Amino acid sequence: MTFLKQFRDVKAANKKDLAALVKTLTGIEIDPDSIYDCQIKRLHEYKRQLLNLLHIVALYNRIKSGRAGDMIPRTFIFGAKAAPAYRMAKLIIKLINSVANVVNNDPDVGKRLKIVFLENYSVSLAQRIIPAADVSEQISTAGMEASGTGCMKLSLNGALTIGTLDGANIEIMEEVGAENFFLFGLKAEEVQALRASGYRPYEWYERNAELKQVIDMIAGGRFSPEQPDLFKPVVDSLLSGGDYFMVLADFEDYARCQQRLEDTYRDQEKWNRMAILNVAKMGKFSSDRTISQYANEIWRVKPVLSKPRKNGKKRD
Repeated sequence: MTFLKQFRDVKAANKKDLAALVKTLTGIEIDPDSIYDCQIKRLHEYKRQLLNLLHIVALYNRIKSGRAGDMIPRTFIFGAKAAPAYRMAKLIIKLINSVANVVNNDPDVGKRLKIVFLENYSVSLAQRIIPAADVSEQISTAGMEASGTGCMKLSLNGALTIGTLDGANIEIMEEVGAENFFLFGLKAEEVQALRASGYRPYEWYERNAELKQVIDMIAGGRFSPEQPDLFKPVVDSLLSGGDYFMVLADFEDYARCQQRLEDTYRDQEKWNRMAILNVAKMGKFSSDRTISQYANEIWRVKPVLSKPRKNGKKRD
């Protein structure tokens, strides 16, 4: 048995384990052979769970209209919490679950597309999600992300990253190689330049028919028929509120990158080689290296070597 096959078998077993957990927790049946696309992190507008969701709705529309072709089945997994007073973040969580309720119960979709929002995201849940993930969503607005560690854990477990040039993504891509990373979106300086030049999100909405359809569905109450205006604040934040986090500006490139990711996944040998290289090249992010660098560059301390005892043994 080759190492490549062993690696693939371990990932497959982890995906089956997560599918069983999802069934237990939510009642939703997900396909272990689908792409597990995971965004597990604090819910904040700059982290752009909304961008992910807009693309999911676009995929849903492609399936409904017969334009999805032979799309590989996708399972989108969210894990997130919002700050107690962060109303917009809570509304986005509500929108994710509302879209999931429509998509997961549409017979035209079947197993081709599933959305799972796991409540009360925790370390215990992360321990089950991260080893099963195929895709790591690190899609924050460039220039706004601190250097978190969730992205590192996902790469270390063989998930391939789709992300912007921001935060720890920059270092991860340097280590694993740009060819093993799905990069998209505006760079930090481009975000600043677009804002300075007078970013008009409505123009981006008007010129992309697929994006326009998605936003119109949300605005028209497609996912909240009993409260058609429920998600108006979300739509307003994009169209009339300036879209500060550049969701509309990055949508088209994100959708293209997602298609490139799917095309790559079709070649399972290539995909698994890329995943293995992600695991193998993550050594820089070990705690040993981190502490050593902090000691040298920040704390300015030297290691203390234990002195041998008189009997020749080292001290404990």
